[in-house]
Amino acid sequence: MIRKLTAISLALVSTITFSSGTFAESPQENASQAQNTNPSSQSISWPKEQMLPSFKQAKQLDVADIYDAPGDIKLLFSTLQGIVNRQEPRIYLIENKEEGKFKWLNDLNVNYRVHDSYWDILKRYKGEVKGIIIYDPAVPDSINVATTLAGLRGGVAVGPELAAQLKAAPYNLSVIEDLQGKFKDRLDAYTWQYENLWKETTHRMIVGLSPDVTAKAPVEQPDRFETIAQEPTEERDAANRKVYDLDLSKYLSKPDVYVKFGDAFPADGWGAAVHEVTVKADGQVIAHFLPGKPEEEPFLYDPQSSQVSDGSGGHRFADNGRYFTYKFTPPAGTKELVVSAEMWNQYKVSASNEKPFTSLTKEPYGYLRDYAVANKAMVFWLDSNVPAQKELFEKILSDVKPGTPYLGWFNNDVEGEFNGVEVTSNHGVYVLAADWFSNLTVFSSSKPKDVKSKAPAPVKLENKIYVTYTFSEGDNLQYNQHRMRILWDDPKRGQVPINWTSSPLLYDAAPVMLNYFRSSATANDQIIAGPSGAGYFYPDAWPDSSFADFLKNSKKYLKQTGMDIPYILNRVDGQNIPLSDAKSTAYRKEYNPSGVFLSWGDTSEVQISNGLPVSTIRGISAVSEGTKILADAKAKWDGKSPLFVSIGLLAWSLTPTDVVAITDSLGPEYDVVLADQYFSLIRQANKLPSKP
Repeated sequence: MIRKLTAISLALVSTITFSSGTFAESPQENASQAQNTNPSSQSISWPKEQMLPSFKQAKQLDVADIYDAPGDIKLLFSTLQGIVNRQEPRIYLIENKEEGKFKWLNDLNVNYRVHDSYWDILKRYKGEVKGIIIYDPAVPDSINVATTLAGLRGGVAVGPELAAQLKAAPYNLSVIEDLQGKFKDRLDAYTWQYENLWKETTHRMIVGLSPDVTAKAPVEQPDRFETIAQEPTEERDAANRKVYDLDLSKYLSKPDVYVKFGDAFPADGWGAAVHEVTVKADGQVIAHFLPGKPEEEPFLYDPQSSQVSDGSGGHRFADNGRYFTYKFTPPAGTKELVVSAEMWNQYKVSASNEKPFTSLTKEPYGYLRDYAVANKAMVFWLDSNVPAQKELFEKILSDVKPGTPYLGWFNNDVEGEFNGVEVTSNHGVYVLAADWFSNLTVFSSSKPKDVKSKAPAPVKLENKIYVTYTFSEGDNLQYNQHRMRILWDDPKRGQVPINWTSSPLLYDAAPVMLNYFRSSATANDQIIAGPSGAGYFYPDAWPDSSFADFLKNSKKYLKQTGMDIPYILNRVDGQNIPLSDAKSTAYRKEYNPSGVFLSWGDTSEVQISNGLPVSTIRGISAVSEGTKILADAKAKWDGKSPLFVSIGLLAWSLTPTDVVAITDSLGPEYDVVLADQYFSLIRQANKLPSKP
C-alpha cells in the first residue's frame, strides 16, 4: 500500500512539475506528456512557470581537465557528466581557459577535487553508466543521435576506437547501440531520430549542436605562412578594389603552393574579399575561377569559416579571424608562378609551400551535451537554408509549445543565424546560444541572490549630444560565461557609463554568474536584457496569437534580474525591420520599459512607437569607427535641441578600455549616459510621462 501511494505521489509530482512548454496546458495534455517531458527523477526541478530547469545543489565536485584531450574523450566525458549530474551535480569539466580555468568554479563556492587523470573519474562513476553508444565516423551527425540516445538509455557516446577500450577491463561496458552503417547521411540520421526517439525525449527543450568542430592543429604541424601582401589601411568601401599580381616563384622548391587570404585588421570585420583568381605558371593559365563556382572547388584547400556572397559580382570573404586557403600545383620545372587576384578591403595574403593544417580536420566536442543528456533532450543540426532539412526542422518545431527554448546554435554562420532565428520565431520558439557553454548541469544548480539595483542619478535635459554605449551579444549564454567575464574584469570598467546586454535566463541557467555580475556592477554599469528580452527571437516573425502571452509570462525574468530595458533584434528575410504596431504595443504593455533598443545597423535614430521610445543602435567594431561616428554626429547637429546617439559595441573586438578611449575624444557638447538615463531624457524631450 505504501509503495502504491508513493508511485501515485511521484506521478502527481511529474504531472504538476513538467509540461511541454512555458504556458499552462490541460491536465490531459500534461498527463499524456509526462513520460516525454520528465527528464529524470525529482533531482531536476522544472515547474511549468519556469523557463529552464534547475538541478539539485552541488555539494562536492570531481574536476577533470579535458581541455587538451582528443574530441572522443570530450564526447565521452560530457555525456558521462550528463548521466551523473542528472541525479546530483558531481562532475565538472575544464573545457575552456578563456576566462581562466577556475574562476567560475571558485565562484560556485563548492568543494572540489581536481583529478590528475580523467580516467579516474570514469572509474569512479562507471557504475552509473548502463553501457556505450557507438557513433559512425562516416556520418558525423550520428554523434548527435548518439548523444540523444545517451540521455535516453543512460549510456556514454563514443567512437569505435574508444569503444574497444571501454568494453575491456577495467571498464567492461557493454554496447547499448552501435550506429555504424545505420545512416547514409545527415538527413537520414535525423529523420530516423525523429521517427524513433522524439516520442521519448523531453518536448520542453530542443538542442541544436554541430556534431563536430575543427580539431586542434598538431604541434608538429605549425603554421609556416609568410605574408606577401597586406592592405595598410582600414579600408571598408572597396576603394582599393583591383587585380593584384602576387609572385609566388620563391615557393616553387616544393610541388604545392598554398595561398591564404585573411583579415589585416581582424578587430573590425572587413577582411579580404576576393572576386576572381587567375594562376599562371610560366605565363600559362593553370587555374581560373570565381569563388563559389564549381571551378573553384579543386583549388579550395581550406574554406575555414569564410563565406561566399553574390554581391559585387560574387566573391568569397573572410572577416575577423576567418580565412580561406587555396592550393596550386604547378607543372614540374615551373620557374615563375603568379596568382592574380581581384580583391579589396582589408586583405592579408600569405603563402607557404609547407602543407598546412586544415580546418576540415574534425572531431567531436562536449560543452552543452551534458545538459542535453541530463534533460533527455533531442540533439540535431539541421540547416534551415536546405529545403529538406528545413522541412524536418519545422516538423520538430511544430511539435513543441510556444515558449519552448532551442538551445545551441545554427550552422552557416551569420546566414544560418538569421534564417534559423526567423524559423524558430515563426513557431514561437526562442533561442539560447549555448553551444559553447560548459558545465550547465553544474551552474544550473546554483541559487540566485537578491541583489538590489541602484537607479542611476537623474540627468538634467540640455541641448547636448547624449550618447549611450551598449555591448552586444547578450542573447548568448556562453558570452556570459566566457567573453563577458573577460570584459567585466577590464580594469577600466566603471570609468565610463556602459550598458551590458545579458540573458535574463541566467536566473535559471547560471545564477552564480548573474550574482557575480550584479553584485560587482559599478554605478556606471547597467545590465539590460539581450535580444530580444527573455530569449533571442524576432518579434515580427513570432505569431501574434502567442506573442503577448510569452512576454507576459517571461516578464518576471526581467524584473527578477533588474534587466528592465530590452534590446531587440527584429528581422524578416534577413533584413532589419521596424517593430510593427502590434509588437511595440505588446512590449509596452507586457514589459512596460522606459524604452527599447532596436537593431544593429549603420544609423542611430529615435522614434516614438505607440508611446514607446525606440532607439536604433549604430554598431561599431573599432575605436576609430566610434570616434568618427560621434564626430560626424556633432558636425550635423544644429545645437538647438538634444541629440540622442546609441552606439553598439561589438563585444568580440571592443573592451571597456576602448570605450574610455572613445569617450576621451569627446568634447563638452557630449554627455555619456546609461540606458535608464538615456530613455528618461528621450521621454522628457518628447513630453512623455516620466514613468511608462
